[in-house]
Amino acid sequence: MTVSGVFSAGFLLAGAFFFLAGTVGILRFPDIFTRLHAVTKADNLGLGLVTVSLMLEAPSYAAALDLAIVWLLVLLWSSVAAQLVARDALDRGEVPWRGA
Repeated sequence: MTVSGVFSAGFLLAGAFFFLAGTVGILRFPDIFTRLHAVTKADNLGLGLVTVSLMLEAPSYAAALDLAIVWLLVLLWSSVAAQLVARDALDRGEVPWRGA
């Protein structure tokens, strides 16, 4: 296994860990706002790490650049989608969780 393959596997495992953490947050957190926070933070970082892993194994610089552009677009649109979901929840009268 090459050095880039070892780093790629490490980034892939770290990304999978953050995806798992985001999923646990969705299942365990009490309201839509905390769930949105978990999914946008953890999943965006997980996707970034998986993207880096794929970029290390990409056949060309153009393919690696395509992956980076896709990740940046997902970052942009996931924040827009989270904002829209949170705004709709507020408009429907959802109250943010204030703690125990």
